[in-house]
Amino acid sequence: MARRLPSQPPVLPGFTHVRVLGSGGFADVFLYEQNMPRRQVAVKVMLSEAVDDQVRRMFQAEANLMAQLSGHPSILTVYQASVSADGRPYLVMELCSSSLSERYRRDRIPVADVLRIGVKIGSAVETAHRQGVLHRDIKPSNILTTAYGHPVLSDFGIASSLGEGEPNDIVGMSIPWSAPEVLLDETDGTIESEVWSLGATVYSLLAGRSPFEILGSDRNTASDLIGRIDKARLAPTGRTDVPAGLERVLAKAMSRRLEHRQSSVLELIRELQQVETELGLSPTSIEVAVDDWALATVADLEDRTRLRGAAPLGSSGRRRRRRRRVTEAQASAVHGSELSRGRAVPRGTGTGTRADGRSGRMLAVVWLLVAAAVVVIALGAAATLVLVRADSTEIPRVSDVEATRTGSSVTFEWDDPGLRAGDAYVIVAETDSGTDTSQQTTTRFVMGDAPDQGEVCITVRVNRAGKTGAPSAETCTAEPGG
Repeated sequence: MARRLPSQPPVLPGFTHVRVLGSGGFADVFLYEQNMPRRQVAVKVMLSEAVDDQVRRMFQAEANLMAQLSGHPSILTVYQASVSADGRPYLVMELCSSSLSERYRRDRIPVADVLRIGVKIGSAVETAHRQGVLHRDIKPSNILTTAYGHPVLSDFGIASSLGEGEPNDIVGMSIPWSAPEVLLDETDGTIESEVWSLGATVYSLLAGRSPFEILGSDRNTASDLIGRIDKARLAPTGRTDVPAGLERVLAKAMSRRLEHRQSSVLELIRELQQVETELGLSPTSIEVAVDDWALATVADLEDRTRLRGAAPLGSSGRRRRRRRRVTEAQASAVHGSELSRGRAVPRGTGTGTRADGRSGRMLAVVWLLVAAAVVVIALGAAATLVLVRADSTEIPRVSDVEATRTGSSVTFEWDDPGLRAGDAYVIVAETDSGTDTSQQTTTRFVMGDAPDQGEVCITVRVNRAGKTGAPSAETCTAEPGG
């Protein structure tokens, strides 16, 4: 079947058409130059013959979804959306490269690069899930690359709200990367099916083919692929540099039985991070907004502020010491004011015994009240301490983190404080350039490309059932040669 010619580019106020970038089943993508601010952009334009009420609703939904989600660093940025003078809806988007969709079939992409892409794109999918949105078309060709080499997820054209999709709404489902239960109409999409698709995408980037495709065979028709996907007999990637642990993670993600897969995309990308750690790589940051910090105790407010502050390293310790000194000064001021109020009726200021006795009794009453207040405060503090300790035992705390530096690599290790299934370590690493947060399940954190100047410091917390425990003591490495 011959490919159709691209449609005529529309005349868009404030934009100058440059050339065609690509064509799809329902839209063409053109390169335009925006006049103000001057930049090159990709413009996705619906085909006039494809525009009906249903497609128009889908396009509007895509524009709204991507506008809500495109603040994420791994989701394609949408600048604006409108309708051209000839009635065709269009999206103005960040200009990115689609070279990854060709590169993985042509070149052997390093395992480290694939793991990084998997965690970044997984972070985008997890973010969409937290907004109640299923992407429903995760595949290599929907992963674009920015000018700075950052992977971004695109094409939310058939996305749906969790639990609200209908089979008739799915148009253009990509068979090689679709979960078996979706292909067989057992469901129109779930979080588990997204786990399958992300696993299939990572597998494809490693293997140079889709998971159930047979290279060089003529038995790769839609029905052939669906039959093999339904049987779910996944062969290894065929690469000797892919560790067995990663093969197991992908096989788990593409299990035929939903309950055998990772329960969420977040769980899957944590397992990819663990593979990175086992390979001696610095784990790729999980870019998911974590609101679990709001559940931390009041005692952790300082640390939560530091997480968001990204202040340069070296000032953090001094900043904490200054805060303690201010607190002590405030306490002294309060204590002094209490003493001055106590001296407001000093002994011996009266002219007779009755005045002395009255002032003495008043002082006695004051001191009794003060003593009672101290007892009440002490009891309350003790009760609070008991409660805090009772709560803190629910989430173990990491202690004795050890750090070693070898050349440009820094390794932090600690003993398992008693993790359960589903728990994870939340690592907060600070360098002179700022703060980075990641999650993993191993007791070893490696920063493979540590800065040449300044210390590297981390704190470790345990996350259990969405709640994060108290942090470990901050552990730092010395500067190189220090």
